[in-house]
Amino acid sequence: MGRNIVQKVLQDHLREGKLAAGQEIGIRIDQTLTQDATGTMAYLQFEAMGMKEIKTDLSVSYVDHNTIQVGFENADDHAYLQSVAARFGIVFSRPGNGICHQVHLERFGKPGTTLLGSDSHTTTGGGVGQIAIGAGGLDVAVAMGGGLFYLTAPKVYLVNLIGELKPWVTAKDVVLKMLETLTTKGNVGVMLEYGGPGVATLTVPERATITNMGAEMGVTTSIFPSDEETKRFLAAQGRERDWKQLTADADAEYDRVIELDLSLLEPMVATPHSPGNVKKVSELAGLAVDQVCIGSCTNSSYEDLVTVAKMLKGRKVNPHVSVGVAPGSRQVLAMLAHEGYLADLVDAGVRILESACGFCIGNSLSPPSKGVSIRTINRNFEGRSGTKDAQVYLTSVEVAAAAAITGELVDPRTLKMEYPDVKMPKKFLIDDGMFIFPTPALRESAIVRGPNIGAPPTNTPMPAKLAGVAAIKVGDKITTDHIMPAGARLKYRSNVPAYAKYVFENVDANFSERAMKNKEAGIHNVIVAGESYGQGSSREHAALCPMYLGVKAVIAKSFERIHAANLINFGIIPLTFKNPADYDAIDQGDSLEIADVRRAIESGSAITLKDVTKKKDIECMATLSERQRKIVLAGGLLNYTNKNN
Repeated sequence: MGRNIVQKVLQDHLREGKLAAGQEIGIRIDQTLTQDATGTMAYLQFEAMGMKEIKTDLSVSYVDHNTIQVGFENADDHAYLQSVAARFGIVFSRPGNGICHQVHLERFGKPGTTLLGSDSHTTTGGGVGQIAIGAGGLDVAVAMGGGLFYLTAPKVYLVNLIGELKPWVTAKDVVLKMLETLTTKGNVGVMLEYGGPGVATLTVPERATITNMGAEMGVTTSIFPSDEETKRFLAAQGRERDWKQLTADADAEYDRVIELDLSLLEPMVATPHSPGNVKKVSELAGLAVDQVCIGSCTNSSYEDLVTVAKMLKGRKVNPHVSVGVAPGSRQVLAMLAHEGYLADLVDAGVRILESACGFCIGNSLSPPSKGVSIRTINRNFEGRSGTKDAQVYLTSVEVAAAAAITGELVDPRTLKMEYPDVKMPKKFLIDDGMFIFPTPALRESAIVRGPNIGAPPTNTPMPAKLAGVAAIKVGDKITTDHIMPAGARLKYRSNVPAYAKYVFENVDANFSERAMKNKEAGIHNVIVAGESYGQGSSREHAALCPMYLGVKAVIAKSFERIHAANLINFGIIPLTFKNPADYDAIDQGDSLEIADVRRAIESGSAITLKDVTKKKDIECMATLSERQRKIVLAGGLLNYTNKNN
């Protein structure tokens, strides 16, 4: 039997376990990336484990999230990141160089390699044939030090593409259609592999848009073949030497095959407040728009923004609409400037924004109250934009530009406008001057630590008995943004005691104070949740800060992959209800108890949660590997690693 692409790459990197769906495996990581919102803690953890140098082929530290300097905290974090990169042999991408996923795709992504990043959209690398996976910063720190990355051997779904996209229909519409098909939950332990004759019609930037938003489906990653189109892209980046052919064998098998005819698609939109709420743009035509934001790691390539510039050339943005454009990288911005497209955007009334995450994470360009914002980003969770009652819609750049012109959501196929069929350039403008590459001299640099830089807190080992309280009860599809707000709050990311004050801030403003009082009284905090708990960002602070507040367990109907792994990494046991209906039996404030919890984890036996208040026994499951059981018992991966070094 032949092998598919996923199997080929994973097998080449397999160091522990057997590549059989559902089993835990350990793989070698070739490359890592971090960004400033998660990187500071990752490097503090790297230091705390006593690491002296990186052992990957390449590790890159990007500054792209909190580039707005309000207060000293962000600037201090950036100084720490630059100095720690110098000390340990890490490439440093300076603020302004661009968004990590866009820049890494351009300058470092290599077919057939593995990439682990402390950002959920690391999956973008699948556009060049990488197995690129998002994870918590602690997992990335371990990988930088030469440790294996552990994951469940995946099921592999083939998305068989046929046909070709019609004018005004885009890669964004492909991935929105996939979100409509697979939804945002129930895909844990799955990797998507795109194949079929339709693949050859998609450029690498288009493929990257599709793999980027695989994160919204909850799949571990998505990957395209490495073919002649991949070779053209790498050659245009001056990196043809990095190319290798990577395709599935003719007789490869898959766990599921999804047929998708590109020629049948039409412009799509994800409506508030989930990327999975997908409709056809034509169904919502006429919706008045207040704001348009174009950019992010999903849709900010050269092709994307030249398309916008051509649509806006000679026109003015609608007077009722505020329009911002953020190029994904300095390379894209420079090319727009050199070729005159930047002038076209400025002449149209567009606000040119820094090449950074910006509005996507809610730290700039928040919409007006109850405002409708059309965005080319990947997430539209409630409040993520910085305005809690805003209505955020996710679209392609073509739909966004059409809204900028008309002031309303409109199917661009109805515009009296020639389709701007933009081609990928044969040669990109290459300038790596905003990278600081490692040198022997830099290895002697002092590490800079501002007052906001604190040591990473550690957990205590799992107690023999869990005696606690349901500190909060939440519903389905709770995202990491619900748990740990981003935007302006991210400036506290290196100071866990300060950041922990905002846990569940937009769900229950009193949670942090209540949880800390319980912790100080010796009461364990338990979170009770519904389906798909922990959607969204890989931000490990959504586990780290609750750990700091004394959370010992989360009981949910189901978890998303990265967050479940982060909970384990910080010594919080993720439990699922054996009978999901038992979720309804627990109320916030109920006293909860698990007798002999430590023994049950050690033995892998069934776990009975007693609701002392209701006098009810609730059967729970802890689906942990032997390695994960040891990590939870030790109080987290940092304790476990230090103990075993």
